[in-house]
Amino acid sequence: MCPASERQTTDRSWDNLDLLVPVNEALARVLDAVRPLPPVDCELLEALDRVSASPARATEDVPPFTNSAMDGFAVRAADTTGASPAAPVSLAVVGAIAAGEPATERIAPGEAIRIMTGAPVPAGADAVVRFEDTANVNSRVEVHRPVAALENVRLAGEDIRAGEVAVPAGTALSAPWVGMLAALGQVTVTIHRQPRVAILSTGNELVAANGTTGSGRIRDSNSTTLAALVAEAGGLPLALGAVRDEMDDLRAALRRAVDDFRPDLILTSGGVSVGDYDMVKDALRAEGKIAIWQVRMKPGKPLAFGAVNGVPLLGLPGNPVAAAISFLQFGHPAIRRMLGHPDVSLPTVTAVTTAEIANAGQRRHFMRVRLQDGPDGRLSATPAGEQGAGILSSLALADGLLVVPEDLTHVPAGSCLPVQLLRGRG
Repeated sequence: MCPASERQTTDRSWDNLDLLVPVNEALARVLDAVRPLPPVDCELLEALDRVSASPARATEDVPPFTNSAMDGFAVRAADTTGASPAAPVSLAVVGAIAAGEPATERIAPGEAIRIMTGAPVPAGADAVVRFEDTANVNSRVEVHRPVAALENVRLAGEDIRAGEVAVPAGTALSAPWVGMLAALGQVTVTIHRQPRVAILSTGNELVAANGTTGSGRIRDSNSTTLAALVAEAGGLPLALGAVRDEMDDLRAALRRAVDDFRPDLILTSGGVSVGDYDMVKDALRAEGKIAIWQVRMKPGKPLAFGAVNGVPLLGLPGNPVAAAISFLQFGHPAIRRMLGHPDVSLPTVTAVTTAEIANAGQRRHFMRVRLQDGPDGRLSATPAGEQGAGILSSLALADGLLVVPEDLTHVPAGSCLPVQLLRGRG
């Protein structure tokens, strides 16, 4: 049993707490503004991990005929009653059927037909005896074990009946679902179009990844990090580089993003806080309908959301970790919604904290943690390193984000909390 953590119930002294938008409310506003993108047809293998936009209905039974599930002998089950190694049942072998061949013969009482896996079960037979349960095969076969009716037999339509919806709309197409479509005879599938996501970093201090740092200049890691996160979410990233904190440059970059690249979503990072040079919010408002929020979370309190010429825009904080975590909470679900996924959230598990956590400020804290299987079978969560909003290395090391609720001011070691997975565990 996990101990209860201390919850804040009366202290409202944190500055402007009532003005902060709760995380769930901010997410609801973002998701309310996006929809699944129009459907397109694509080849089956190109549809892997995408979402079906229309149902796929079977035009025939799968499998299309009753067939053998084993290599062996097609028999009448009643003829094998009482068979054993000490008292085998002897049946006359009257033919053989390989996979891909038609079953043209009919067996009579006391007869058997040699049959391969996948071959059609001949008329008169209702079971298959495995080769391993027979002996002394020649013109006759000795059966050493009785079989029940339909044993080792796959019935026509036992997987899917003709006319049934085999792949519902909204299905995330994993490898087995793609295989199912192939079994239905489909070579293409209708999916939701992949969203194009334009990415702009802002800041006079930014240089390209191969640029020279020093004298107040730093490399633009946000463009690459966000592009990778967009790709992980299923979007098509369009990294447009960095733009200076100049109103004319910012407005021109936004117009170019919309007009030249025709994105389905625009991501910016930086310039949405309250600093003297945080001009992105003013440029966004000048070019579109934008709301600037202070979200009740850490890291990543400042957030902008709205539209530029009808294209949804999400303005993220400039600190690398804050930008990434804000994207994971709001951008990732938006892209998943555009792809048609019914569940847009990150996969989440429960883990036991190994360290005491303080959570001042009454904000939802997304803490970078490493996960480990404990001896009791439960996952344990340990801080992945320093938790500052600029410490990208601890995000790289993390397996997930431990979610500390807003009203928990103190989390003792041994507490059970949700963890949003950043990578699969398997």
